[in-house]
Amino acid sequence: MIDRIHRLKTLTVEVRAGRAIRKHDLVKSSGPNDLVFQSVQTGVPHDDQNVLRRHIKPAARSLGLPFVNWRCLRTSHATWLVQAGADPKSVQGQMRHSRISTTMDIYAQIVPEAQRSALEKLSKFAKSGTADARSNSRSISVQ
Repeated sequence: MIDRIHRLKTLTVEVRAGRAIRKHDLVKSSGPNDLVFQSVQTGVPHDDQNVLRRHIKPAARSLGLPFVNWRCLRTSHATWLVQAGADPKSVQGQMRHSRISTTMDIYAQIVPEAQRSALEKLSKFAKSGTADARSNSRSISVQ
């Protein structure tokens, strides 16, 4: 990944402006604190809506997704973090929410597979808990 980012510094892009073709360096400034992905003309951050309209929505359409916006992406991110086993507090920090309830109640979605997995874990826990309780009661009654 680092090699690809360094390669961006050497690339130029051609932009059509009417009949003229303008060439722009892909990276305007490449200091340690500069942006990796900069706007082509000025080197400032990309406009969020342009990124969504030009890149994310076309990619989503090619995957057969009818609608995508930033909220969909944030919800997917939070859900995948929870599915991957991240603790809720870490997910809250990643999402930059001040309250964990915002993260878990609004953004992290329940997935049917996750529900099944949770029920299986609960079932195993309940079975092991009952077995432990039975063995404890037997040892108590014997004494």
